[in-house]
Amino acid sequence: MTVTRSVVLFVLAALLEIGGAWLVWQGWRENRGLWWIAGGVIALGAYGFVATLQPSAEFGRILAAYGGVFVAGSLAWGVVVDKFRPDRYDIAGALICLVGVVVIMYAPRASP
Repeated sequence: MTVTRSVVLFVLAALLEIGGAWLVWQGWRENRGLWWIAGGVIALGAYGFVATLQPSAEFGRILAAYGGVFVAGSLAWGVVVDKFRPDRYDIAGALICLVGVVVIMYAPRASP
């Protein structure tokens, strides 16, 4: 259950951070206005809160592992929302990052 909860929180954090950044981008770069930017700022703030809900108490470990989720999630967001077509190197890099997430977060460790 703990691994499942952690994975769900990573996915939720990625949706909030990537979606928030995308909203800010749309508001500023695509001239969609301040409401888009405001929505992005709120989503980015919510992302920061969601990260604190991870079962692990090690901030550095969580943020390091989340980096891999962010990389893969950003490419997936681009595919779904912006119709981006990743090449094999994008996909390989994202898979390497996700392997890093598994090693960092879920490898068995000896208790202190």
